[in-house]
Amino acid sequence: MKVMVHLSKELREQYGRRSFGVRAGDKVRVMVGQFKGMTGKVSRIDREREVVYVEGIEREKSDGSKVPVPIHASNVEIIEFDLTDSLRKKKLGKEEK
Repeated sequence: MKVMVHLSKELREQYGRRSFGVRAGDKVRVMVGQFKGMTGKVSRIDREREVVYVEGIEREKSDGSKVPVPIHASNVEIIEFDLTDSLRKKKLGKEEK
């Protein structure tokens, strides 16, 4: 099961899609919540819970250690794709205007 995420307005116009599956390495912007407006690369994805972990978004525990904060996929938007995978390029290229 893919975790689908909204695309930014620029990417929507470019590819003619509203959403696309997110992958580690994509650059995303947080749209809702405590970390609203922050951007970063996706470090990992939990498909079962449909959450993404973004580099640089961490919470400090009481013992001083830092842990990544899970952000639900509906609360982020992709602002830049990681196009190192040729299959992904091909899939996006089909819809490119």
